[in-house]
Amino acid sequence: MIDRILKLKYLPKLLIFIPLIFSFGKKSYIAFDEGFYALQARWILDKGNWIIPLWWDEYVLDRTIGLQFLLGKSQEIFGRNMFAAYLPTTIAAILMLFITYKLHEEFFNKKYAIISPLILATTYLWFDYSHLATQDIIYSCLVTLGVFSLVKIKDKDNKFYILLFGIWIGLSFMMKTFLVFIPLISLTPYLFIKKNTIFNKFFWIGLLIGFVPFLSWALSINPYLDKNIIFYLLEKFTILSNKNTFTNPFYYYLWNVPVTYLPWSIFAIFGIIYNLYESKEKKQILSFFPLVLIGILSIFSTKTPYYTLQISPILALNTYTGIGYLFNSIKFKRIFIFITSRIVPLLVFSLTCIYYFFFKNISNLNFKENAFLVIGLLFFGLSWSFIKHKNSFREIIIILIIGPYLLTSFLLQSGLFTDRSRELRETMEYVSSLEIVKDKEIKVDKSGIKNSRSQSKIIRISLLTPKLGEGLESIEKLKKSELAWSTINKEIKKNNYPFEVIYENETLNPWRLIIKK
Repeated sequence: MIDRILKLKYLPKLLIFIPLIFSFGKKSYIAFDEGFYALQARWILDKGNWIIPLWWDEYVLDRTIGLQFLLGKSQEIFGRNMFAAYLPTTIAAILMLFITYKLHEEFFNKKYAIISPLILATTYLWFDYSHLATQDIIYSCLVTLGVFSLVKIKDKDNKFYILLFGIWIGLSFMMKTFLVFIPLISLTPYLFIKKNTIFNKFFWIGLLIGFVPFLSWALSINPYLDKNIIFYLLEKFTILSNKNTFTNPFYYYLWNVPVTYLPWSIFAIFGIIYNLYESKEKKQILSFFPLVLIGILSIFSTKTPYYTLQISPILALNTYTGIGYLFNSIKFKRIFIFITSRIVPLLVFSLTCIYYFFFKNISNLNFKENAFLVIGLLFFGLSWSFIKHKNSFREIIIILIIGPYLLTSFLLQSGLFTDRSRELRETMEYVSSLEIVKDKEIKVDKSGIKNSRSQSKIIRISLLTPKLGEGLESIEKLKKSELAWSTINKEIKKNNYPFEVIYENETLNPWRLIIKK
């Protein structure tokens, strides 16, 4: 069966990834950053404003409108539903897997090319963000496209790939603005080898094509501003560069990368070290590029896990190399087999039992989520326990893939990575069914947005409100019989107060649905 899968063409191979990419249950947003972008996309459709990112009626000028535009356009074409909202991320995730497949072919061989995208798809960080409606997977896909096009440039006659290498830069700028310079700087040693690329006219044509979306948007938004949009974007970059709430110590990625790239981290580390002694191309792309990028990110004040998503395909390729190296190593093979077949399964079984007997009842997970989580972990541990010293490399790689594949498939179908605000979604489904709410606009008292908690709640509540109204500076501006979300509490219980609570519960707290009498 595996032999048949390995021999399949691209489209049939894509079927293998369906349980890892598509979920068949309900979905709900988290607040930051996903819900924030989804709410901005909703305002694009509600107000017909495709130029200025909004926060209620205020301009948000610290980011481009790239992602919000994609979310809005997708829902305009395919309907205002969750599938359409996630479609840009889903397409980018699929394309990223395909480029990883092609990179594997370039660096290794076609025989096992399906392995690297499977490793990528079962990596925790990539799996997590490929099911979020944020720009991170889209941006990382563009960076991967840039790396692939650079690798494919063999001489000046590769006009298409030279053009492509120029295009990805501008498109990435539309997604993440100045952060695009981090992968570019990290690729500088390899660019020096292929220095003729940047002097080729097709590179500059591609660069101009890539910047068309940003330039078009900048020209459209500038008449509404007191200064050029680039200065607002620079202000945001300056904030990120200096100490802020996301500032972490310089060694942050030394522990964060191994944790967020589980279960493949240790193999990727061996692969990076091994590729340092390989050919110039492998050394530059597979070793130097991720190491230099992590080094630059470590200097940057703001440090978050998703900043390293752009090197996740490279780490997947290094994982494949690391597994091959450990399998063929006389020195490490026995340790490799012992840890993967004994220590890891024992650790997984132990953690599963601890969770099931001690933490299951105090978690917020429902029966389905708990069942899928436990079954997935058990399958993971059981799968790796079948690894034997006598297994061939093909058998080892298949067994190693099966465990994480089953775990991530179960996790996705459980809803843990798609229905992330389940309790709030269920509550809002009930609120939407109330007779007084049906077909009525619900406004929002913006004075209640006092901290990150209240802001997080109102973002998700607003997204689940059937007919969302405008934001009010004060609840006093609400007219008779109008509904609103508000955080007012004590005063509303006075008999002479002109407001009445329609609905409140702990899940929505501190927000309450009120009506003006």
